Amino acid sequence: MILQAFLLGCIAFIGKCDLATGTNMIQRPIVLGPFVGLVLGDPELGIKIGATLELAFLGQVSVGAYIPPNVIVGGVLGTAFAITTGKGAEIAFTMAFPIALLAQSIDNVMFSLVRPMFGKLADKYAAQGNTKAVGVIHLCTGFLTCFVLFLLTFLGFALGSTQMQAIVNAIPEVITNGLSIACGMLPGIGFAMLAQMIMNKDVVPFFFLGFVLSAYFGIPVVGIAIIGVIAVFIKINFHEEETLAVQGGLDEDDDF
Repeated sequence: MILQAFLLGCIAFIGKCDLATGTNMIQRPIVLGPFVGLVLGDPELGIKIGATLELAFLGQVSVGAYIPPNVIVGGVLGTAFAITTGKGAEIAFTMAFPIALLAQSIDNVMFSLVRPMFGKLADKYAAQGNTKAVGVIHLCTGFLTCFVLFLLTFLGFALGSTQMQAIVNAIPEVITNGLSIACGMLPGIGFAMLAQMIMNKDVVPFFFLGFVLSAYFGIPVVGIAIIGVIAVFIKINFHEEETLAVQGGLDEDDDF
């Protein structure tokens, strides 16, 4: 049990390192879920629950100063509790969202109190021209942020896994059914938020084309994705774009 809690904490730690590796989305539940399943002996269920939580948390991204619910701690512990209790994706969301909100409050403390202290210290060394100290402070700040998520995940699983079974069993069926419906609606809301940002008259025909191929012709999502890639290559002449970029390169450099 302690070893599993430690490994789950390491998964959360690595997920938070996403900020240090170019934001490559390793923090998302669809990526971390399979690793949680691997630690708990059911990687297939980890993949399924991770994908479900990914849809539920699809719109939870940081925009400006907004700090969203912590999808790392929520995703890892939600997946872990769903696997250990054997209750499925609905229970995963039931556990993941409150946990993510709790972790969000700790994130707020880190960003509003702790990190500014490190920032002031870095400013002090920067004024002295001590770049090495500034770099060390930067690395320590990142390590501390990752370690906090490790600690939350480790303690959450080590202390809460045995009690969580009783809590899940005590939840009335009407609540779990309602959360199941909410879990099904959230992906639609997330996709609507994304569509609102990217949808225009050039994209709309392809959106409805994908819907028609799926609803009336029964083509699976992978097949529609392949058709979409083919449509991109038909619509965009990459060779012409590269030629224009090369021809315009000198002018852009001169302007700069």
